[in-house]
Amino acid sequence: MVSHSGLLTVMDRAARKAGAKLRRDFSEVQHLQVSRKGPADFVSKADQRAERTLYDELLHARPDWGFLLEEAGEIPGDPNKPRWIIDPLDGTSNFLHGLPHFAISIAVEEPLANGKREITTGLVYQPLTDESFWAEKGRGAWLQDQRLRVSARRDLTEALIATGIPFHGQGDFARWSRILGAVAPQVAGIRRYGAASLDFAWVAAGRFDGYWEADLQPWDVAAGMLLVREAGGFVTDFRGGDKAMERSEFLAGNDAMHSKLHKLVAGALR
Repeated sequence: MVSHSGLLTVMDRAARKAGAKLRRDFSEVQHLQVSRKGPADFVSKADQRAERTLYDELLHARPDWGFLLEEAGEIPGDPNKPRWIIDPLDGTSNFLHGLPHFAISIAVEEPLANGKREITTGLVYQPLTDESFWAEKGRGAWLQDQRLRVSARRDLTEALIATGIPFHGQGDFARWSRILGAVAPQVAGIRRYGAASLDFAWVAAGRFDGYWEADLQPWDVAAGMLLVREAGGFVTDFRGGDKAMERSEFLAGNDAMHSKLHKLVAGALR
């Protein structure tokens, strides 16, 4: 049995506690109170309850750490200590429509001596399948006790690629359409499942061969990006650079697939 840090144990325990509540709420989703944050952007009592559970559990374990939460926003902690980046329910629209594809995402962002910050620990937990994808910097990516590796496929014609589609009030549909027009004719298939954290986790697990999406928030991607990188993959912006977070552009895959997708995406954006 693979060992992981005490920090990961804390994260896994918190995710499972919140996940139990999400499973209960999912079974009674038609009774949930739902409010609108913006165009086609909803929050339910399930999101709020899960976030509160995660906050309480993680605050108890690390009382001087800060938080970046999808619903509650930024809660400062000791600036010299790490902070938590949390999405309590990635895939809210799926959840509210009774689609069994959603996850909890927790990442740890640590301050560096140069003033920058980096993600060093990440966990993506799917409550309905009880799958816990986790990674620690330099220690690889794992699904429970199984080591994860990105897909070994090299040929686009054999590749299954994930994406996210812009929707009402969110994203640039024209730009996405240009990318789709460049990528779709070259690959075996494209899937849009509606939970970015799981898209990244499935790239890390080799279920998807590549992935692209724009206009995501840090809590959507922080844990997933580390999973892909620790599984031997690459995550960049659409230009192949290191400004994925700054530009909110995310392109992921193994070395060959990433290189080929990058050329198609970059070509579509010229």
